[in-house]
Amino acid sequence: MSPTAEVSNNVNAGALPTVTATPARRAVFPFTAIVGQEEMKLALLLNVIDPKIGGVMIMGDRGTGKSTTIRALTDLLPEIEVVADDPFNSHPTDPDLMSDEVRDRTLHHGTMPIARKKVQMVDLPLGATEDRVCGTIDIEKALSEGVKAFEPGLLAKANRGILYVDEVNLLDDHLVDVLLDSAASGWNTVEREGISIRHPAKFILIGSGNPEEGELRPQLLDRFGMHAEIRTVKDPNLRVEIVEQRSSFDQNPPEFLGKYQHQQDDMQQKLVEAQERLKSVTIDRDLRVKISQGCAELDVDGLRGDLVTNRAAKAFTALECRTEVTVNDIRKVMTLCLRHRLRKDPLESIDSGSKVTKVFDRVFGLETTEG
Repeated sequence: MSPTAEVSNNVNAGALPTVTATPARRAVFPFTAIVGQEEMKLALLLNVIDPKIGGVMIMGDRGTGKSTTIRALTDLLPEIEVVADDPFNSHPTDPDLMSDEVRDRTLHHGTMPIARKKVQMVDLPLGATEDRVCGTIDIEKALSEGVKAFEPGLLAKANRGILYVDEVNLLDDHLVDVLLDSAASGWNTVEREGISIRHPAKFILIGSGNPEEGELRPQLLDRFGMHAEIRTVKDPNLRVEIVEQRSSFDQNPPEFLGKYQHQQDDMQQKLVEAQERLKSVTIDRDLRVKISQGCAELDVDGLRGDLVTNRAAKAFTALECRTEVTVNDIRKVMTLCLRHRLRKDPLESIDSGSKVTKVFDRVFGLETTEG
């Protein structure tokens, strides 16, 4: 359902009319107040800076704040401009982010009413059907009236936003494949009885699950850009701090949000600047060769690991307010990018993340610095 909106009366001549969205939103726990789980938070931030990293798979214990953190991230993001009343959140000026209908209307009418709205986070329920996810075509209406009657699905709603799938390891493999295909291509195509409709579907795919309930198939797991592992906090002091934070928020959300507003604003500005800075970030060829050498030594199939590690390292560098990737930047992201791409060896006792770090240190000549 689209939020209530009103068109601004103060529009300059020749400018696009602007619609200001004024939805009533419930309070969301602030991202900057979340204690611990640094690996998950970093993976999410890097995907916001560069969505081409390819999403995040978060595996860990129940009750570790996965959903809370993802909602908090979505709330942290700045508003985006969309074509008003468009079900696909089409961009008002970028043709690559427009639906075919909006692109045609733009060509014929020139300007479109513009709305500003919060980035959408779409929850995909476990029992969702393919029609619910991809959308459906009303064949009867199409045949009788000669129009392409399309009922948008969750992928349309998630365009230019975040699609979150909890317990993704319990989702039907075919549906996971559909999500990954759309996330990679940026488009969703629905075909029924010779009628084909497509719309933009560029979103950050975030999956979460509990490893006790089964792993995702390696072929699907490999297609997630990053893999974060989270564990229940063991430190009693940290546990108390987390409980106190949550209790304070639940008792008085406005007051709690007020305490963190400055940090939230700073983090939002940092993300916006990092997205802009990313264009000028460079990575030395020698470092790229060593990334690929590490992937080869780890016996990673294909080149997806190389590509994602390069992208993630550049995104981390942009987040750190720099434009040249260092060895430490790569070290910070390499485990997140590669641990889920290693072949499983039931006889091997070393953790996959530790194995990535060990090989990385050897390739980059850092073994002597570890003490």
